Amino acid sequence: MARPDKAAAVAELTDKFRESNAAVLTEYRGLTVAQLTKLRSAIREHATYAVVKNTLTEIAAKEAGVSAFDGQYAGPTAIAFITGDPVETAKSMRDFAKDHPALVIRGGLLDGKPLSADEVKQLADLESREVLLAKLAGAMKASMSGAAALFAAPLAQTARVVDALRQKVEQDQG
Repeated sequence: MARPDKAAAVAELTDKFRESNAAVLTEYRGLTVAQLTKLRSAIREHATYAVVKNTLTEIAAKEAGVSAFDGQYAGPTAIAFITGDPVETAKSMRDFAKDHPALVIRGGLLDGKPLSADEVKQLADLESREVLLAKLAGAMKASMSGAAALFAAPLAQTARVVDALRQKVEQDQG
């Protein structure tokens, strides 16, 4: 790899691997430039989509310590380097692949752990982070309300018993 342009490409890919919290490896054979542009704009908020050379990408992945894609560099390859929400990117890519079956998801990488193509699809089926946090907050609020009611019940029951005793004493005296 003596050529400076190849060395620069490897360095750039290595940086992208290191800066990303996730990545999705795809095959784009059969997609037009306009379709690739549409995909890029669909994931632009959370990721960048780069058509890559297999040999240079393999070298860059090794330099970055990424082994998730070993043996998967064949044919026309592109990688979505995700710096934002991996779930939203996976959803966008899944939806795009439904409309354009030429896009094939080969695998992924999330927080240093390899993902199969099916696991990337499962990631796409998750709800967004905000929705999951809202559900968690709702569940916590419900359990707190239940706990408050549970703690208040003995006091209310004691008050009813004391009131019933007071009424019985008043009836017995009256």
